[in-house]
Amino acid sequence: MIDREGKIGLFIPSYNAGNLWPAVIKALHEQKLPLHRKLIIDSGSTDGTALFAEQNGFAVVSINSAEFNHGGTRNLAVNMLAESHLIIFMTQDVIIADKYSLENLIKPFVDPLVVISYGRQLPHINANPLAVHARKYNYPENSIIKHKNLIPELGFKVCFMSNAFAAYRTSALLELGGFPTNVIIAEDTYLASKAVLAGYKIAYAAEATAYHSHNYSPVEEFKRYFDTGVFHAQNPWIRKEFGQPTGEGKKYVVKELKFVLRTRPAFLMNALISNVMKLAGFKLGQNFNKLPKALLRFFSMHKNYWQ
Repeated sequence: MIDREGKIGLFIPSYNAGNLWPAVIKALHEQKLPLHRKLIIDSGSTDGTALFAEQNGFAVVSINSAEFNHGGTRNLAVNMLAESHLIIFMTQDVIIADKYSLENLIKPFVDPLVVISYGRQLPHINANPLAVHARKYNYPENSIIKHKNLIPELGFKVCFMSNAFAAYRTSALLELGGFPTNVIIAEDTYLASKAVLAGYKIAYAAEATAYHSHNYSPVEEFKRYFDTGVFHAQNPWIRKEFGQPTGEGKKYVVKELKFVLRTRPAFLMNALISNVMKLAGFKLGQNFNKLPKALLRFFSMHKNYWQ
């Protein structure tokens, strides 16, 4: 395990975090792992998010909402936490489930080749069947160390991870050039792909648990997958090295429909519509450069990207 005397930083980007925010902060206060510094970069919240964080021991840096970028803002945080041996990344809607979760998240770094560790995400108590299945499928009960040699077996899942609840070895993060400075989404996939191809390992630490899920509507799914399609169109090297995500997607859909039929059949039509919207969004996103500029912001979940 990493020496507890080593400096470990924490970063959360925030914007109007809402009703979950007190629970997020409370769960962090209950962690057994000592943190060297806790940083918030707030993008112009108007609901007291930044003030509440400051009152609870976070260093708060404020930026204009138009300045926020998934990769660029995280790079700003890395620069501010550069003295930290490890940096834990979370999002504002993640509630850590266990007081030892952060300790379990950093345990894999005992292997010097592990440069990223991400935890197991559990569905929030109000999660609908699609959100529940997404967490069960993507975040199973068993931990795994992923590396380049597993690409023939696991394909695209080798570079899958999530910055919603993850930790990075700071030295490797800087060595790899940090996060991409202007991506619409999936800055975590981008950096994880670079790490694997550079010979490093990614740990999935299933013992590190946190509640995080979204009840996306079919329209929201369309927009989210449109942005995902844009990301893949702009970064074809990832698909070339790890394989197309479409095969994994087909397997996911089949398992999702079976799960819905088994647990909540009345939700089947919603599941079917959501999957049609995902596919349409992804395909359009892959061909974003052929679309009129007026449609890009309309189709996208992250509209500021197109400014």
